[in-house]
Amino acid sequence: MEQKQDLKDPEKNLVVPDADERAAEHKRLRRLQFMMNMVMQTIAQDSTLTIDEASQMIADSRKAALAMFPGKELAYDLIWKPRFQRLMRERFRIM
Repeated sequence: MEQKQDLKDPEKNLVVPDADERAAEHKRLRRLQFMMNMVMQTIAQDSTLTIDEASQMIADSRKAALAMFPGKELAYDLIWKPRFQRLMRERFRIM
């Protein structure tokens, strides 16, 4: 028999992560932020880096981010993609 959602109390149907799950997600998020900051700093500061190498670093960081947070392509495209695009425009003077 199919269960119906209780519209009067929507909290009954929510899955609340426990403390360990929240801590693990927080750890993954901090690791992701650290990785993205390292990629951005490397692209910004390494004068020997070519545009192709920088583009490959960005592509690799996207793969790593989506491996850590599967199904979050939209979040990546909204948060990190514009930052990398702006950095590439500034660093390599491209439009």
